[in-house]
Amino acid sequence: MSRHTASVTWERGDARFTDNRYSRRHTWHFDGGVEFAGSASPHSVPLPCSDAEAVDPEEAFVASISSCHMLWFLSIAAKRGHTVNAYADMAEGFLEQDRDGRMSMTRVVLRPRIDFGRERTPSAAEIAAMHDAAHHACYIANSVKTVITVETRDR
Repeated sequence: MSRHTASVTWERGDARFTDNRYSRRHTWHFDGGVEFAGSASPHSVPLPCSDAEAVDPEEAFVASISSCHMLWFLSIAAKRGHTVNAYADMAEGFLEQDRDGRMSMTRVVLRPRIDFGRERTPSAAEIAAMHDAAHHACYIANSVKTVITVETRDR
């Protein structure tokens, strides 16, 4: 077992609060000292109460799934003797009503583009098998009910 923490802080400042026009910008602090500006998505809370330049929870959710999948994929590829030179994913999450009528991140599509070393390039079937293994090993994918699909892209 391991424990993972993050600290999220927000302050009202001079804005009124009860009129619901306060800033949603806040700060995410991680144990390694990294800080990110966070905000509600402008899709949920219109500007200027949100901050389009900050990371919103929905984007972070998609990024965490993509990152976890990538890290497992790299590990699996290395163990199977395949060199990966670069990995880029244009992941996309869909916030929509679920079957109970609640807004939910119902789907995440991963679109990884992988540049393998030329000395031992895996076949399409081997790549698909590594993605499947990565998906089943990913802690984040194992923790959510969101449908996660992988659409491989040309190298």
